[in-house]
Amino acid sequence: METFGVVGASFRNEGSDLLARLTVPKGERVDRLRVLTEQIGARELVYLATCNRVEVVFRGDGRTTMQEYRRRVFRGLTGRKPRAGEAERLLRAWEGEGAVEHLFLVASGLDSAQLGEYEIRGQVREALMMAREAGVSGTFVDYLVTEALKVALSVHRQVPTSGRPVSLGDIAVERLLDRLHRTPGRVALIGVSPMTRHCGRLLAEKGESLLVVNRTPEAAEALARELGGEHRSLDGFRAQPDAVEALLVATGSSDILLGRAELEKLAARAPSGEPPLVVDMTVPSNTDREAALAVGVEFVNMDGILAEAGADRDRRLVDLAPARELVDQRLAQFRKGMAERLMSPIIARLNQRYQETAVEGVKRLFKKELEGFDEAEREAVCRWAEVIARRFAHIPIKGLRGLASEFGAPAVKVFLDASGEDLFSSSSEALGRLEEMADPEA
Repeated sequence: METFGVVGASFRNEGSDLLARLTVPKGERVDRLRVLTEQIGARELVYLATCNRVEVVFRGDGRTTMQEYRRRVFRGLTGRKPRAGEAERLLRAWEGEGAVEHLFLVASGLDSAQLGEYEIRGQVREALMMAREAGVSGTFVDYLVTEALKVALSVHRQVPTSGRPVSLGDIAVERLLDRLHRTPGRVALIGVSPMTRHCGRLLAEKGESLLVVNRTPEAAEALARELGGEHRSLDGFRAQPDAVEALLVATGSSDILLGRAELEKLAARAPSGEPPLVVDMTVPSNTDREAALAVGVEFVNMDGILAEAGADRDRRLVDLAPARELVDQRLAQFRKGMAERLMSPIIARLNQRYQETAVEGVKRLFKKELEGFDEAEREAVCRWAEVIARRFAHIPIKGLRGLASEFGAPAVKVFLDASGEDLFSSSSEALGRLEEMADPEA
């Protein structure tokens, strides 16, 4: 696990402005991931970007420091060289087992603004799919992220909700319902992202009137049909917005979709006569914040949602203690699983070497002391030698597995180097993998 690393930022750092600078638009990600992998010098990589975090999960070369990886990730995502100390101040970093533990916590929603949120699991899965499409995920990082998703599923099955929201979307819906309770009216859903779909279903369950707005009319129509609402094209809505009391914005675009002109029209047409509420969960925001303030529109962006979620964290930490314990257990299992993956070619070669030694010894016996044995007797001796070889190999194999599990690849390499025997000279693939995982000079 020594070469695993994670570099990123979350809602705890500098807010949504920093996340916006680090977020690669979805339409560009496949191509950008290939470039980013090369820019930071990673062997494998997965890029995760959500409304409250950006994380780069990678397998490094075993030589580069995490401080240097911070600078490379900053440059790769922002397009400029960081100023002195800037990358260290803005980006957090984890390596080795710490990186694995962090990813398990992230995928499980235990590092989220809203503790225990379940949307993050789907976002991690989507990030892995995109890395696979780009051809940069690789064997080890793919295994790491897949295991993180399994841990998250186990955690989410037992996370107690205690009657409180378990996703940022739930918090957004609560804000919308508060407004609609005071000034009833229609809600416009801008975009057909997983977030708008989730919020739309919650609002539909409450019997709220919905209008789905999207750049692609067919997508808007499909979601509107599911939610029992109406639909409009984005261009049509911006040019002549419908009368709504609130809007939920969550798209895959990084453009400003609601500028001053659109907001003025919306304010003028609100049935209550009060400017509408805009909850914008896109990072970067699709709504012009300054224009919203100038027009008098009540505006809540992701920073506001995250602040509200953060107020509930301390109370939920007690509820989630069993989930945290589960993560620790699965971390120990992952350590053993990685050890097995690392040791499999070494163990195979060790078994082979013991068998070869046994066969060579029996052949010498057949030429001397056992020269008079017939075919059946010789076959019985060979079977006995094979059993003895497996039994003798079991002890070092068990020891090497334990060594790899507790102390990782470097300890295994030291043991093999110190053995003084050329057991693995013909197993270049096995030693090559061990060198790659363990030796900083490899």
